[in-house]
Amino acid sequence: MSSVLYDTPGPRAKRRNVVYTIVFLAVLALVAWWVLGALDEKHQLDADKWSPFVTDSKVWTTYLLPGLTETLRAAALSIVIALPLGAALGIGRLSDHRWVRVPVGAVVEFFRAIPVLLLMMFASAVYREFTTVSSDFRPLYAVVTGLVLYNASVIAEVVRAGVLSLPRGQGDAAVALGMRKGQTMLYVLLPQAVTVMLPALVSQLVVIVKDTALGGALLGFAELLSQNRQITANYGANTIATLTVIALIYIAINFLLTTLAGRLERRLRQGRKSPSATIPAQAGAPEAKSEAVSGA
Repeated sequence: MSSVLYDTPGPRAKRRNVVYTIVFLAVLALVAWWVLGALDEKHQLDADKWSPFVTDSKVWTTYLLPGLTETLRAAALSIVIALPLGAALGIGRLSDHRWVRVPVGAVVEFFRAIPVLLLMMFASAVYREFTTVSSDFRPLYAVVTGLVLYNASVIAEVVRAGVLSLPRGQGDAAVALGMRKGQTMLYVLLPQAVTVMLPALVSQLVVIVKDTALGGALLGFAELLSQNRQITANYGANTIATLTVIALIYIAINFLLTTLAGRLERRLRQGRKSPSATIPAQAGAPEAKSEAVSGA
């Protein structure tokens, strides 16, 4: 069916698409054959490399499940702290008061510009030098601190962009009804902006879950990916098999998170008439619109 934006392919275009599809599948099959051949040559496809994940429950109870628990604990703590902190910073950036907007903007830009790994390492050094936090818990504290500082600043920009994406009439109507600035933000703008922001927020939550692996790489945090070293040391250098299983676990977690967020988004859209626009991940809002909506 043709439309303004799409023309139905003709006979030549259909034949060309079929040829492209066949060539793509052939190239994909060749790459798969080469990869599998290389793995087989290195004995990475041998049954003894993969069988421990099916026949030996200790590989799960001793390594994978404890590592998964640490990953989920760090991610949950980071999400619980970063979401309200990011929302508060985002609202602060929309404030009419310059003495609020400028310092909050400086904080957001500062932490957004620093790599999250550097924030984790800096936090670990601070906890080691200036606190009495036990070395057993220091990696967890450092990972959560780094993730909170970085992701709260990103979420602040998502919140700001979500509120500014709403029609200006929403704020004007609230003012006409006699609402104060805080009431307009809390009861009118934020509830509508949540639906718009949700895809970007979910993307950032997925990033938080995956970035917990940075703590295992450099800080000794016993998260899921770091268990790779212990498993390969005890089960015959099955690095490919272990990394494959760990990757599948990450995919399952993030798929579950995305699915739950998708259902929540559909319920929110059904519950209210909301704008169709959505905010992409790592979004920022144009400064020029900052005066369109007033904040706290």
